[in-house]
Amino acid sequence: RVSALFFFLTSVYYYYFLPAVFHRSIRHFMIQGGDPTGTGAGGDSIWGKCFADEFKPNLVHKGRGILSMANSGPNTNKSQFFITYRSCQHLDNKHTVFGRLVGGLEVISEMEKVETDAKDRPLESITITGASVFVDPYQEVDDKLKEEDEKEAKAVHDREEDEAAASTSKGKGKEIAPKVHREGVGKYIPKPPASAKRSGEEGAATGSDPKRPKVVSAGSLGDFRSW
Repeated sequence: RVSALFFFLTSVYYYYFLPAVFHRSIRHFMIQGGDPTGTGAGGDSIWGKCFADEFKPNLVHKGRGILSMANSGPNTNKSQFFITYRSCQHLDNKHTVFGRLVGGLEVISEMEKVETDAKDRPLESITITGASVFVDPYQEVDDKLKEEDEKEAKAVHDREEDEAAASTSKGKGKEIAPKVHREGVGKYIPKPPASAKRSGEEGAATGSDPKRPKVVSAGSLGDFRSW
């Protein structure tokens, strides 16, 4: 049913079989068309080959105004279709039902009244001169899928931006711990350079103290008797 409906809608969009001549009509049975040549021997699918039958239990030839694919055997659907004048349930699971008339049944009645020749060809021309698609289920599905894809893409983009912002904020707020130079009290105070340490060790070895004042002996002061 999906392929048949898609074919029919596409054919309407591109005027494949318009104007479409109904080349065969059998009273109390059906009227057939969809052949661009108007002979009943032509017509092809939009794929350039036959497409498979598609049957479902709820899609049957029950009632007047059922749209179904004409074929020449199993899986030989091309472009021709028919509209039932009455229930034709002996065609169930043999022809693919893809639609039903929802108005204009009085037109079908007028079409059925047209006289035909020995080959069931109407003696008066019965033609579909134009067609419009009011609701395209395929386009509705495409639009819905596009909307969902756009929402998903936006959600992913927003999530990535939030994660990037959180990562930047975390990096700025991170405190750097001070370097530990030794154990115990004063562990954060840097150790003196090795050269300063060696200099201090040499001074201790010679007994000199650069900060201690030099003591002058009493004998070196001279004689103060002349004062």
